[in-house]
Amino acid sequence: MSIPKAHWLDSLIQRFRGSEFAFGTTLAITIGVAAGLGAVAFRWLINFFHELFFGSGAHVLSFLGQHYVILVPILGGIIVGLLIHFTGAKETKGHGVPEVMEAVAIKGGRIRGRVAAVKALASSICIGSGGSVGREGPIVQIGSTIGSTLGQRLHLSQEWIKTLVACGAAGGISATFNAPIAGVFFAHEVILGRIFTRHFGFVVIGSVIASVIAHAFLGNLQSFSVPDYTLNSYWELVLYFILGAACALIAVVFIRSLYKTEDIFDAIRIPGYLKPALGGIAIGLIGFYNPYLFGVGYDGVEQVLLGKIGLITLVALLLLKILATSFTLGSGGSGGIFAPSLFMGAMFGGIFGDIANRLLPGVVAPSGAYALVGTAAVFSAAARAPITAIIILFEMTRDYAIILPLMLAVVVSTLIAHRLSSEGIYTLKLKRRGIPFHPQEEVDLLERVSVEEVMTRDFPTISPKMTLAQVINKFSESKHHGFPVVDMRGNLKGMVTLADVEANMSSSSQQLTVADIATTNLITAYPDESLHDVVHRLGSSEVGRIPVVDRKDSSRLVGMLRRYDIVKAYTKAISKLTKG
Repeated sequence: MSIPKAHWLDSLIQRFRGSEFAFGTTLAITIGVAAGLGAVAFRWLINFFHELFFGSGAHVLSFLGQHYVILVPILGGIIVGLLIHFTGAKETKGHGVPEVMEAVAIKGGRIRGRVAAVKALASSICIGSGGSVGREGPIVQIGSTIGSTLGQRLHLSQEWIKTLVACGAAGGISATFNAPIAGVFFAHEVILGRIFTRHFGFVVIGSVIASVIAHAFLGNLQSFSVPDYTLNSYWELVLYFILGAACALIAVVFIRSLYKTEDIFDAIRIPGYLKPALGGIAIGLIGFYNPYLFGVGYDGVEQVLLGKIGLITLVALLLLKILATSFTLGSGGSGGIFAPSLFMGAMFGGIFGDIANRLLPGVVAPSGAYALVGTAAVFSAAARAPITAIIILFEMTRDYAIILPLMLAVVVSTLIAHRLSSEGIYTLKLKRRGIPFHPQEEVDLLERVSVEEVMTRDFPTISPKMTLAQVINKFSESKHHGFPVVDMRGNLKGMVTLADVEANMSSSSQQLTVADIATTNLITAYPDESLHDVVHRLGSSEVGRIPVVDRKDSSRLVGMLRRYDIVKAYTKAISKLTKG
């Protein structure tokens, strides 16, 4: 049962809605502050659990000597698996970003409020115990959940809820990387799939505010130190072209490895909450070889950028990182792929740069320069987000000299990756679930209107025990052409229309009841879905009205939706569009 909002709150909301700029700005600032604080708290949680597992709490397993690190990811996997299982928040398993994209694509941006807290705990425990994943995906999901929850609490339209989701996602990236511009473009390029010009400014505001909040608490803290970039000769651009092409191959191998591992774990017949622990065995063994493979791995990225890791070690770290991240996420762990992609790109770029320096000594830039560009090239090829990749690296380096090789490598890697695999690491997860993600520049007007906004709440019903004669009398006294059938407990049992009555008029039996003639195979709608989805479901059927049922209890009738209501809403949307 929902709690009614206070009258003063209704009045305040209506007053702000009168000015879209004031209303949107207020919401964007609110979400920016919340996303910034969320990023700070999430980073603190990761540090807390890392200290617990590898620092102060490590003495519990000290009898194992150095081998205790093998058990830590297993313990973390058990906790994460049980946490996700008993909270029922299955969407917190995995990357985080595809789940937000799914919410935008088919749920009108609606995300359950519990996701933020469960995701923060699950991912921080996973990363803190050595899971080979990143913190960026989780904070995107956390920020998006904050935006979505606020929009739902204020009963906003789908268009506004999606905007607030984008504000939260942008704020998460901005606060994590101290990169507000990249945050804005990540939200549009990846989450929304298009540039939403009407509310673009609000996403910018949310991103900037989140960055300011994170800076206030953490200072000018970067994920890793970036050395000065040098381009010795424009002839080096040829090498960066080759680097971009090779990074596409690395990204595709990573994507296929991840989902192949996921398929293997799906086929294992053990309870789902135990699978992260099973993956933890592999992670522990891999991390025992080199601690850079535990967690986000930014210490390793920093070392390769400084040219302090040898060629053989770079090759081993690249291959093992692909395996470690695949085992972490494929087994049901919680965390992002942003940091692992950067790690892989840095390792491969370091390999490429090392070989280039051996073949062309004194002619090309240090290997760290190629490692730096490689981070963006692999991420872009995996996520299919070239604009975000270019901007985020530029914001991190603040060095204009990197622009040409960066743009070249990123664009080449993205194009070739698309030729090798039509789906990126985010969209492939949606495709495997049968969820379409085809962003368009033009939005269907009916996507902006929810069923709840136009459905009829006051409607007559009939009992399944009514006789045919009583139903005929009911129709004669009413202008309605159909009635929902509801039993004494309030459960929806079907629909009876004039056509159903006419089809049974010739029956010799006068004792037919509503239960005998009612249509039980119904097309239904949910209050929180868009009219666009309902119209698509109706297709070419001749149904004039459909029941609206509770999403959590499909037997509970909450309203009726008529074709007339849909036409009226469409006309109103067109009128509003032409005026504004």
